[in-house]
Order: sequence, then C-alpha cells, then structure tokens
Amino acid sequence: MTRVIDAFCRLVEILIAAFLAVMVVMVFGNVVLRYAFNSGIIVSEEVSRWLFLWVTFLGAIVALREHGHLGSDFLVSRLPVPGKKICLVLGHLLMLYATWLVFSGALAQARINLHVEAPVTGASMAFVYGTGVVFAVFAAVLLLRDLWRILTGRLSEADLVMVKATEEKP
Repeated sequence: MTRVIDAFCRLVEILIAAFLAVMVVMVFGNVVLRYAFNSGIIVSEEVSRWLFLWVTFLGAIVALREHGHLGSDFLVSRLPVPGKKICLVLGHLLMLYATWLVFSGALAQARINLHVEAPVTGASMAFVYGTGVVFAVFAAVLLLRDLWRILTGRLSEADLVMVKATEEKP
C-alpha cells in the first residue's frame, strides 16, 4: 500500500510541475504578447487560474502524505504515549470530518455547476469544483491509512507526534 501511495504522490508531483510550467508559459507569453504586440491569449487568465486551483489542492494531498502541514507540538510532545495516541486519533477524526465537509460541499457545487459554462473557454465550471472532490477523496484515503496505522500500533513513539520541526536552529 505504501508503494502505491508513494507512486501516486510522485505522479501528483510531476503533474504539479507540469501545471506550473504551463502556467508560467501562458502568463509570461500573455505579458509579452500584450506589451510587444498589443494582443494576447484570451484563455490564458482563466486556464492559469484553474491550474492554480489544481496545483493548490494537489499540493495539499502531497503535503498531507508527508505530514508537511503546519502544526504545533508543544502540548502533545509532553504527553505520555497513551495521551499522544488519543490526541492523534482525535485529530485524525476531526480531519476526516473536515474532509467529508469539503467532499460533500465540492460535490454539491460540481453538480450545480455541471452545465454552467466558463465565460472564456466555455468549459464546465464543475472542473473548478472538482478540485475539492479529488482532494477530499485522496485525503480521506491517506487519513484513514494513518488512522489504521495508529489504531493497530504500527507507529513508533516518535511518529506519534506528526509535526515536522523546522530545519532552522534558533
């Protein structure tokens, strides 16, 4: 399972890099065309905005996999092992609930906007709200996997505090 998730996250990282490259080319090309030739790529702004949304949500999936989101461990790191486990389980249950809210809201918006066309490209606006659906599905898988590892005792004591310290020294 870990190999599949690692491969998927690597694929997502490649997709993020490709989206960023397309965004840079489109925006830079549009700037050059506007200033040098008094013209532009009409879809550039809309597509770049959409790609930015996808980069953000796909990046959040990778960050969730790597436990790279912001956090604070000043309380949890001082607790005994059972307290750390309880806090970690509660935290994961709350994150799963928030993920469910994102999923249900994004899915409802995608259904509502399925036949609404974007102003420039004419593409379905469900594509925009699909970012939340994709994020929520993969985030739920990662959170459930971590929760399973916690409940089955497959985490070491050091892994019970899932906050990464910064590399900077004071």
